Amino acid sequence: MFLTISTTGIPERPATDLGFLLHKHPDKAQAFSTSHGTAHVFYPEASVERCTAALLLEVDAVALVRRGKGKGRGGAPDAALAQYVNDRPYAASSLLSVAMSTVFKSALRGVCRALPERAAAPMPLRIEVPALPARGGAELVRKLFGPLGWTSVDAVAVPLDERFPEWGDSRYVRLVLEGELRLADALRQLYVLLPVLDDAKHYWVAPDEVDKLLRAGEGWLAGHPEQKLITSRYLSRRWGLTRQAMQQLEMVRLAESDDLDVESIDNAVDETTDTEEKPVPLAEQRRAAILGALRTAGASRVLDLGCGQGQLVQALLKDVSFTEIVGVDVSMRALAIASRRLKLERMGERQAGRVTLRQGSLTYTDKRLKGYDAAVLSEVVEHLDLPRLPALEYAVFGSARPRTVLVTTPNVEYNVRWETLPAGHVRHGDHRFEWTRAEFRDWAGKVARRHGYEVAFVPVGHDDPEVGPPTQMAVFMMADSKNDSRNENEKEAEAA
Repeated sequence: MFLTISTTGIPERPATDLGFLLHKHPDKAQAFSTSHGTAHVFYPEASVERCTAALLLEVDAVALVRRGKGKGRGGAPDAALAQYVNDRPYAASSLLSVAMSTVFKSALRGVCRALPERAAAPMPLRIEVPALPARGGAELVRKLFGPLGWTSVDAVAVPLDERFPEWGDSRYVRLVLEGELRLADALRQLYVLLPVLDDAKHYWVAPDEVDKLLRAGEGWLAGHPEQKLITSRYLSRRWGLTRQAMQQLEMVRLAESDDLDVESIDNAVDETTDTEEKPVPLAEQRRAAILGALRTAGASRVLDLGCGQGQLVQALLKDVSFTEIVGVDVSMRALAIASRRLKLERMGERQAGRVTLRQGSLTYTDKRLKGYDAAVLSEVVEHLDLPRLPALEYAVFGSARPRTVLVTTPNVEYNVRWETLPAGHVRHGDHRFEWTRAEFRDWAGKVARRHGYEVAFVPVGHDDPEVGPPTQMAVFMMADSKNDSRNENEKEAEAA
């Protein structure tokens, strides 16, 4: 990965002042460790008339995979070879941006104690990036850099193979920028736009990336005609972060147009008064949806299968219409925590008679679970390996056969809305899988047909028009009693 910065000079303002501005001496070749390799800074030429600083980043492919856990472009978990064989060591990307922010930290801030006047003034610059991924082609490169004060934006597509011109061009361009800009402005533009053109980042985009974008975009991003595209791509299309950044950029634009400080116009809210309603946690919304479905079904004797630490059991106990509640879990430790949560030892006799905590595996039939009005499997199925699901299915729907069964599970499509969840990761480390809405409906439909139930689907949480709700719930209701006439041998044969 390679980038050069060149300038010209005269005896009164020698080109070698570039070394002061970058805080790197032209007579030295220096190496700096980064989290994914080694960055080298050296000067191929350094004279009064012309000076060129080069940044060469050697990427450690093994470190990249280990630190990134194989995520991101060129590192999909189902393509082990692609984790190591990709364009990362050669093409400018967020790796180069991070290296720039490490090696040229002071220059990015425009700080130079030795030559403060030079740091604050425009200077003739020529910046060259030999291999720049450009998702959008050379035309997009010109759209992004063109409005930023460069007199020349030369973006030439790199052919796939010069020997075979009929193959066409690759997605890479050779970029040369020329013009008179402050060095800090030029570096900040590159810091933002290199990963924007690549349309990928090698690290997880957290909320603090908004502040990084606003700092690097100060003075040029608020009025850029491609502001929305830059912001969205830089923040990896995380809509919450993008919206936050766009709102702040609009504040900056309004302040600049009125020659005011942002703080002077962003004063509509008294920070000492909390006027914003706190969102209801998803777990609480899930329990409310389950309780509502149980009441609608008229259930009074309820099984909480996979009860964990007893949160749902506790909620059920608060409603006297649920006369018998049985919590079942394979973990004795979870049951002990549930017992403490419910204060079973200090509970009155009548209340204690309504609740039972029982150890058991949901993949084995248990005669003690037969005859109940309803069973709840809340955030349980995704913790089982897929080959074990038929056993759970038969134990609940074929053997226990409650009139109503509620199953909730994460909607994997909604994961893109969780700003703190890395791309490609499941919501919990113990989840064996997470289903799309179509996959969940397909599984639930087959279960219902096999065991004589009808099934309906209920969204839990905000039902996003694009990706659906964060939690999906299936409500199974036992069909006509004639469906129960099948003998157990027939059901066991189907489950097998």
